[in-house]
Amino acid sequence: MPEKKTNLGSLNILLGVSGGIAAYKAVDLASKLTGAGAKVNTVMTENACQLVGPKSFEAVTGSAVFTSLWAPHFVPHQSGVSPSSIGAGWEPSHVNLADWADIVVVAPATANIIGKIANGICDDLLSTTLCVCWQKPMLLAPAMNNNMWTNVAVQRNVKAVKEMDFELIGPEEGRLASGAEGIGRMSEPQDILEAIEKIASKLKRKKARVKRKDTD
Repeated sequence: MPEKKTNLGSLNILLGVSGGIAAYKAVDLASKLTGAGAKVNTVMTENACQLVGPKSFEAVTGSAVFTSLWAPHFVPHQSGVSPSSIGAGWEPSHVNLADWADIVVVAPATANIIGKIANGICDDLLSTTLCVCWQKPMLLAPAMNNNMWTNVAVQRNVKAVKEMDFELIGPEEGRLASGAEGIGRMSEPQDILEAIEKIASKLKRKKARVKRKDTD
């Protein structure tokens, strides 16, 4: 049951979680998205799974978590249809997930996943899915060490994804996992939620314009 009325109701949010220390914050984000009425499917990298368990995301979203290109998959969770009622079997989940999503969010977005997006590298489920759904509205929440964030190569990749019309939120300044103070902290889940709501508003206005045009 949604906590309050938001413009995320009935929207499909694909949440990508890469292997940064801030992955634990993504559980809170997934919970907030679900509470706002969105349907959430989660894709985790192998490294992300070392930091936070997929079951945590399953618990707060009520949806299966996708972690591998090669494991048996169900089609993405649909409203009123549980994975168990669909039946087992291998599915090209990266394509299904891309088709299913209205908005794609990657939090945390590490230097590694940003580099893969910028250069079209597809070597795991998350990077492959992101390559398929690059035309969908996408929000990246970078999180990494301050020296990584300021690295020339990373900034080149950040510029590239911005030129691909991906939106970024953060990173913020503060205490990092290394104990140092600097820029690199992932934005807080509430701030990311508000950024997603703005994207959702734009998306709904765009759909409304298309609908009016079709009826004229």
